[in-house]
Amino acid sequence: MAFLGLALAVLLLSMASAAAPCAEKEKSSLLQFLADLSMDGGLAMSWRNGTVDCCSWEGITCNRHGAVTEVSLPQRGLKGHISSDLSGLTALQRLNLSHNLFSGGLPLKRLVSSTAMIVVDVSYNHLGGGLGELPSSDTIHGWPLQVLNISSNMFTGEFPSSSWKSMKNLVALNASNNSFSGQVPSSFCLGSPSIAVLDLQHNQFNGNIPSVLGNCSMLRVLMVGHNSLSGTIPDELFNATSLERLSFRGTGLQGTLDGAVGKLTDLVALDLGENNFTGKIPESIGQLKRLEELYLDYNMLSGELPSNLSNCTSLRNMNLMYNNFSGLLSKVNFATLQNLEILDIAINNLSGVIPETIYSCTNLIALRVAGNNFHGELSPRIVNLKSLTFLSIYGNSFTNITKAFQILKSSNTIRVLFMGKNFMCEAMPQDKTIDGFDNLQVLAIDQSSLTGKMPTWLSKLKNLEVLFLNDNRLKGQIPSWINLLSCLLYLDLSNNNLTGKIQTALLDMTMLKSINSADPSYFVLPIFFVESHQYLQANAFPKVLDLSNNNFTGRIPQDIGQLALLNSLNLSFNRFYGQIPQALCNLTNLEVLDLSSNLLTGTIPTALNNLHFLSMFNISNNDLEGSVPTEGQLSTFPESSFDGNPKLCGSMLIHHCNAIEAPPNSNVMARDLSEKIIFSIAFAVSFVLGVLYDQLVLSTFHCCIHL
Repeated sequence: MAFLGLALAVLLLSMASAAAPCAEKEKSSLLQFLADLSMDGGLAMSWRNGTVDCCSWEGITCNRHGAVTEVSLPQRGLKGHISSDLSGLTALQRLNLSHNLFSGGLPLKRLVSSTAMIVVDVSYNHLGGGLGELPSSDTIHGWPLQVLNISSNMFTGEFPSSSWKSMKNLVALNASNNSFSGQVPSSFCLGSPSIAVLDLQHNQFNGNIPSVLGNCSMLRVLMVGHNSLSGTIPDELFNATSLERLSFRGTGLQGTLDGAVGKLTDLVALDLGENNFTGKIPESIGQLKRLEELYLDYNMLSGELPSNLSNCTSLRNMNLMYNNFSGLLSKVNFATLQNLEILDIAINNLSGVIPETIYSCTNLIALRVAGNNFHGELSPRIVNLKSLTFLSIYGNSFTNITKAFQILKSSNTIRVLFMGKNFMCEAMPQDKTIDGFDNLQVLAIDQSSLTGKMPTWLSKLKNLEVLFLNDNRLKGQIPSWINLLSCLLYLDLSNNNLTGKIQTALLDMTMLKSINSADPSYFVLPIFFVESHQYLQANAFPKVLDLSNNNFTGRIPQDIGQLALLNSLNLSFNRFYGQIPQALCNLTNLEVLDLSSNLLTGTIPTALNNLHFLSMFNISNNDLEGSVPTEGQLSTFPESSFDGNPKLCGSMLIHHCNAIEAPPNSNVMARDLSEKIIFSIAFAVSFVLGVLYDQLVLSTFHCCIHL
């Protein structure tokens, strides 16, 4: 054995010593490629100032005859055109120029016809123009190219099809994230019988799905999502029984889901989300025993969920949100879905109670059942979900909020918890023994008309970044412990019955005063704040303080200017009085400022024009006076931003400011003072009556809910 090892070492050494240096022609082609670069990422120093043998240059691989077989220069910051001189490397098999800054066209025709090219990867560049027709091959075996990755560029025009018949060896084509248009190319299966991966996502293809794609007997991955297609999925496509991944997300397809989908027994991922499919999920879905990912979200599917879903025992992610599914969730036996990690059935018409079998899915990390008609109490068995990080039961009819928090407090893995629009008119849990929630970052207990005060146990949530307590009937003052929530960057207490002045502790929230490192980790599911905004990180939320529609009083404190990172401040519909504090002008990150419907007096600070990001501004229904600053953006806001301040004047208002004011006399001053007093009294009476009316309407609404 020792002798054989020695003999092998000698043989390898002799082969290495026999390897020839690169030919002058090879070297010349590489240097011309280098010359065409406007940014070489330090490559010139490595190539020109290095060894004479180009086979030793960075990113270059040669065979034993000194011929270049591979050029691999990804992520080098290279900029310029891809030189057609690379076609002089006749033995070149692999070209990887991905993740650079190349522009212009791709000389694919010369590269394919003049080399031994097997793999071309120019993804993530700035290449553009049409791809062009490819030359026909002189051999019956076609060109040797097997892998072509041109994704994430700026290619346009129709995808060439006829010439691809010469690509008999093509196995994988990724043309995603470009601007190709026209019909979905369909000649691959005819010209490339070995095609296994076809990715055409994020382009501008239109028309129907070609039925001939069903002839691709070797096709394992077909991704055509995010194009502008029409029609239905052709029945013939389900003849491509080797498919493992199939995606038509966001393409505008319609019709019903064909039961023939059950023929795709090798399917691992099926994504038909964001389309216009109707009807039921076919029972044949249960034949997909290897299925791990099922995305049918944002369609118009209806009916009950098929019990055969229980047979998809490999399922890890099931997203059925935003459909019209109805009936009982218990039709599906979740106990068989032991691999399930994400279940999202939000915004449907499902009813009944949450089936106990769900709590057998011990690998579940995200459960969203929001926006359905579920009722009952939260099951104690939910604590079996030891890996749960995301829970949303928002918008159902669950009851007994105190019990729910007593159960959930032992779950230290939850990061996102949406409980709002449930537990209607119950009391906010005040039990001081509620603790845990060590990793909780987002908490929503909103829109439930809960009574009581802000509970003390909230002060223990040291990692809390986003807190929604809006649209309840909470009373009392903002507690002094609020500044213990040192990570808090979003606080919504709007539409409650809170009273008192703005607490000093509220103005001492660390995350709103200075830039601090927040948890950058991602949520397992996006949070839908409003329909057009989704958030995957807590620190991606805007920094917000919303105290609107309460009974706060007093002056707006100057210390509010410490909250330098605030993006939105809403103090509307309260009883704040005095002048608009000059310190508000320090909040230069503000995009929204709403001080409407208070008792504010005095003039508008001119320095508010320093708030250059301000896109929404409202000081209506106060007792402000003087002129609206004519320079800067304040004068660009509509009249409605200033309504209800009869002593304000400005170019955007009905009341224009006079160029020359008449000198005041004692009678005029007395009359103005009387008007001011009368206006203040009238405004105060109007405000109180408005609040009483709102509460009357609200209490009536609550009674209806109890019924």
